[in-house]
Amino acid sequence: MTDTPWKQDGWFTSPWNFDPEVTKDWKFPNNIRIHDVTLRDGEQQAGLAYNYDDKIRIAEGLAEIGVQRLEAGMPVVSKDDAKVVTELARRDFGPKVYSFARCMVDDVKRAVDAGVNGVIMEVPASPHLIEKGYRWELDRAIDLSIESTSFARDQGLEVVFFPIDFTRSDLVWVCDLIERVGKEGHMDGLALVDTMGATSIHAMQFFVRTMKNRFPDIPLEAHFHMDFGMGIANTIMALSEGVEVIQSTVLGVGERAGNVPMEETVMALKCLYNIDIGIKTEGFKKLADMVAEISNIQIASNRPIVGDNLFKVESGIIATWLLNCGYEDQTEVVPFRPSLVGQDEPEAVMGKGSGIDNCKHWLDKFQIQASEEQAMEVLMAVKDWGLIHKRLMTDNEFSSLAKDVLEN
Repeated sequence: MTDTPWKQDGWFTSPWNFDPEVTKDWKFPNNIRIHDVTLRDGEQQAGLAYNYDDKIRIAEGLAEIGVQRLEAGMPVVSKDDAKVVTELARRDFGPKVYSFARCMVDDVKRAVDAGVNGVIMEVPASPHLIEKGYRWELDRAIDLSIESTSFARDQGLEVVFFPIDFTRSDLVWVCDLIERVGKEGHMDGLALVDTMGATSIHAMQFFVRTMKNRFPDIPLEAHFHMDFGMGIANTIMALSEGVEVIQSTVLGVGERAGNVPMEETVMALKCLYNIDIGIKTEGFKKLADMVAEISNIQIASNRPIVGDNLFKVESGIIATWLLNCGYEDQTEVVPFRPSLVGQDEPEAVMGKGSGIDNCKHWLDKFQIQASEEQAMEVLMAVKDWGLIHKRLMTDNEFSSLAKDVLEN
């Protein structure tokens, strides 16, 4: 760790993040990995449908930025899904390829046929969901898990056991389920699954510590959702307690409010904790734009990390900071350099909230001569324009308006 991990060339965050009182209990593992689930859980977002070519493009984009593991899909869902999983498993393009399966032997057979490295094996794990959602006897979930995970192990697959609705289960019952599967079946890893995004940060710490104490030899993975906006914070809390794998999606696409977004989680680790997990963050904007296009969704202009307007400065006082600081000291104005995530450089823009320094900067940009009084007249006209149009001005709109003001 450097002397000032909060202030590097690429970012400037709070020094309090690294106060000894803050860091004393950190247990971050040395090899945190991304397990991307965009092609499977991400596609479960209502209205999303990825065809074969879409999934190949997304997978290639994920490989390009260095994602370590990729959940290619669930072969049993359709012939197209099986084809994608098989094709990605065949490639030697970087990430280890996993498929998703129910705890059923037939599902595992499809994973074996696809040639994947490993399988994420789901089973309902809260008694209320088993009884009400599945209408099973409780023992059925246990028996299926033992049988199918044993079969997967015998086929040479790496097995990550994935208990659905883990965090709303009875703790004693679900721990007994996991213990039996570990002893009588098989698991190489255990996913801590917050299916409904219904766990607080403080409860997450308790949850992870409980699992680490009960199952100290089983590597843990974090699979959380964003229903209360807590998924990123919960993921980082889990990592700080020793969880090794982040299950996430590009842009946080996924069921209901979505999965944990990879971009925000990776950047928080990098800039707030000085933990680099080997992801090429410079590719985030390009990847996010591609996934948004394929998914037919719009990225909010102020979305963290990849929003189009993140580095556009309209507010007058902030624009003054930006213009005074210049490129060298731009992290006085933004917490990280836009180049770190593939974004364009910060710019002072013109709109209703702009100040006189924005206006002078734009007048200079177009080589328009104006006195202080004239510059203020142009600025007032810009503000009126902004109230009418409720958006930022384009270059041509500003140039035309400024000339009209100065000529009249």
